Amino acid sequence: MTSDPVTLSVDCGGGGIKASVLDGVGTMHAQPVRTATPYPLPPESLLEVIADLAERLPPTDRITVGMPGMIRHGVVVHTPHYITRAGPRTKVLPELRAAWTGFDMRRGVQERLDQPALILNDAEVHGAGVIAGAGLELMLTFGTGLGNAVFDGGRLAPHAELSQSPVRWGLSYDEYVGEHERLRLGDAMWSRRVRRVIDALRPVFLWDRLYLGGGNSRRITPVVLAKAGDDVVVVPNSAGIVGGVRAWSLPG
Repeated sequence: MTSDPVTLSVDCGGGGIKASVLDGVGTMHAQPVRTATPYPLPPESLLEVIADLAERLPPTDRITVGMPGMIRHGVVVHTPHYITRAGPRTKVLPELRAAWTGFDMRRGVQERLDQPALILNDAEVHGAGVIAGAGLELMLTFGTGLGNAVFDGGRLAPHAELSQSPVRWGLSYDEYVGEHERLRLGDAMWSRRVRRVIDALRPVFLWDRLYLGGGNSRRITPVVLAKAGDDVVVVPNSAGIVGGVRAWSLPG
């Protein structure tokens, strides 16, 4: 691996998987490539999708993969979407749950592409691309569901999967502010839910800075953003790719 390694950064979502190639300072060396997330999606199929995207891009020295769910040391503890028959809000297949639980994603990627790999929750990669590295910083991503990551002084905290926690009416955060509800409610009413989430989490984390990212962050209405507070910032969705470089230099 070179002193200024080139990184393949892969952002795996519930609806799409995209990748790009970045140099050591996070500059893209190719336009991102994207494919729809195929279902059903056992681990081996996701590895093939990543390999196919890599073949469409310039050569790299290392790989960062951000994916939904609880990831510990590159191993999948739980992933919410990839265990279903046809994607979010469809039937969970026991055989897929079994295949993903405990799957060593880092080893799988490294063996399939023959490069060092870093596997994190997708919100953690997203946060790595935007944090200032000072104080307590919380990253929330809005897309298929809700992603989250916490950084303290630039150091990534142990992951807590907020998306599966109940928030209101028996709904999980994923269900309460996920894409399905945004489409059902419309942006204005959905944005009010986003504000309730911000208000509910503020006394839990007492953050110095809250970042709102993911594909749906741009759909949060200006009225809601204006009331969110000066410590709340919307960041571009491209951070989910750019963070693939910065994630390698996070303090251990």
